[in-house]
Amino acid sequence: MSEQQPKGIAILGSTGSIGTQALDVVKAAGDYFSVELLTANSNADLLIKQALEFNPNTVIIVDESKYAYVKEALSHTDVKVFAGLQSVCDCMEMSSIKTVLTAMVGYAGLLPTIAAIKAGKDIALSNKETLVVAGQLITQLAQQHAVNIYPVDSEHSAIFQCLVGEFHNKIEKIYLTASGGPFRGKKHADLVNVTRAQALKHPNWTMGAKITIDSATLMNKGLEVIEAKWLFALTPNEIDVIVHPQSIIHSIVQFQDGSMKGQMGLPDMKIPIQFALTYPDRIYNDFKRFNFLDYPSFTFEKPDLETFKCLGLAFEAIHKGGNIPCALNAANEITVQAFLEDKIKFTDIARINEETMLKANFVKSPSLEDYILTNDLARKVASELI
Repeated sequence: MSEQQPKGIAILGSTGSIGTQALDVVKAAGDYFSVELLTANSNADLLIKQALEFNPNTVIIVDESKYAYVKEALSHTDVKVFAGLQSVCDCMEMSSIKTVLTAMVGYAGLLPTIAAIKAGKDIALSNKETLVVAGQLITQLAQQHAVNIYPVDSEHSAIFQCLVGEFHNKIEKIYLTASGGPFRGKKHADLVNVTRAQALKHPNWTMGAKITIDSATLMNKGLEVIEAKWLFALTPNEIDVIVHPQSIIHSIVQFQDGSMKGQMGLPDMKIPIQFALTYPDRIYNDFKRFNFLDYPSFTFEKPDLETFKCLGLAFEAIHKGGNIPCALNAANEITVQAFLEDKIKFTDIARINEETMLKANFVKSPSLEDYILTNDLARKVASELI
């Protein structure tokens, strides 16, 4: 790639955990990439710092109240500055962008991802909620516009890597591995008085606050189950979850002949980010390497669905289909934020998620408008339950 034109990329959510690690990948890759667009929700100072270092064509601050501040800070550069979510969608038309890394958090990533697909851009998908909310619509649009979706989640990247060269072979089952989070082995009574600080201490991964809480409730694994259905065209019965506390085997594919393939590596998000951005190439990096002697044994356990009900709710949602996963995701975004603000207990997250999901009006084949309405109503219901 270095002998050709650098690959133009957009990073939506460049100031978050995935976004900042993606820029580490860009920096390590030398002239392989050209950063064309960076967006942030409200972290203006870090967005400005990133713009000065990576000199993108354009930056967007979604929080319009901070537009003047960002504009002034970059006034001595050639970087174009815009504000608002609509600007993110509009800039997906930029001809210099080849691949869009969608690293915005939650439902907010849906409309920009749709805009990027319609603009014919390949997607490096970190925003799993996009497929959870509107998987049927997103996969149809990707096929219609001949767009590739490359997964960034470590588990889905692992499945994708195991399938390279195997796309013509039938999958019997996939196993998404889970660390079990900080409360593995605990029972419901142990979790009633869990604090925000305790829930944010993940044993293996460094992630943003929302995904870390989702990992503690196992909702993150539930969202990944729904995402996997759409990414790999699977039925719910072809997806299983296994707890693997060491987080070295990132996921496993079992084929119809009984053979299994797993993808291994240290728990470092930069590797799946790089693979999604460079596929089908594997380019050199100097990231830390795995040493078998540091991990003399691997262990596996069945997830506890009685204690960690969110994972079970996700399987229920995927079986019901339609707009129900959208309702579950909306409720979860509200409840996780409420827990982070000390408004509800840790165990209330699953309870309110379930009540909200049960109150959703079922739509079998939702349109974009149906998804938007479901999202709005579920947020309202969850907020009232809080």
